[in-house]
Amino acid sequence: MQLHQLRYFAAVADTRHFTRAAEREHVAQPSLSQQIRALERELGTELFHRARGHVALTDAGEALLPLARRILADADTARREVQEVARLRRGRVRLGATPSLCVGLVPRLLRTFHDRYPGVELHITEGGSQDLVRGLGVGELDLALVIDPLPARGPALTSRELLREDLVVVSAPSGPPPVATGRITVPDLRGLPMVMFRHGYGLRELTLGACRSAGFEPRLAVEGGEMDAVLALVGAGLGVAVVPRMAADRSGLRITPFTAPGLHRTVSVAHRGDVSPPRAARELQRLLHEDGALDGEAGGQGARAGAVD
Repeated sequence: MQLHQLRYFAAVADTRHFTRAAEREHVAQPSLSQQIRALERELGTELFHRARGHVALTDAGEALLPLARRILADADTARREVQEVARLRRGRVRLGATPSLCVGLVPRLLRTFHDRYPGVELHITEGGSQDLVRGLGVGELDLALVIDPLPARGPALTSRELLREDLVVVSAPSGPPPVATGRITVPDLRGLPMVMFRHGYGLRELTLGACRSAGFEPRLAVEGGEMDAVLALVGAGLGVAVVPRMAADRSGLRITPFTAPGLHRTVSVAHRGDVSPPRAARELQRLLHEDGALDGEAGGQGARAGAVD
């Protein structure tokens, strides 16, 4: 049983005439009659009483007609649903991002995307890079903005560098600056009380790695917080923290930049390597890379991928 056979059957039932039904369906009358006969053979019974100048449904035809209309309606609904998704009138994007990106880059990006595709649902997951990588691996996210490098033992992902952002040191405005010179180096962090992110944050590993490369273990006054908690703890005077410039600019805290070449983080957009993201997610990814959605955030703070640090 094929959809076009059911469509021809319904047309004959509506018009009670094979020739008019063929005209309505834009098909030759012999072809329409042949398909109706094929449907009858498959069902094992006649669907129409055929008499010169008169066509009527048999009992079998009467039973089939409401079912045929329902099948044709469902098929039409499926066709329209798929076309709406393909044209981005509908759909869903599940985006993961680190907390600092959620308060900096992501709102601007999603505002632009929503203006273009208001029918697409947007779902945001906030977390550390390792958490987001796990979310991609188990299919809970379509895309994630993560901090390089990706975990070596994580799922197979495809990623592309998006931007590089300066890291800075923040401290409480009411206390003394961490250094008197206006710019700080990694060795200057030795002995300073530090507020450290929880495990799973790329910023934690980056900061610890930079200190260890400079030959010391940082003094952790408080550890285990997420971005908002870290900034609040710094504001309370419990220590300093190394944070992205995007987050620092919105914090109200004292900002001390690093001496060149400084520290920076690389933000990449990642998705599972074994499956292509949905159409809506691919469009969001294209917007990230091509439409300048990042310019207002990256400008003066970091650099686009490929630019000189």
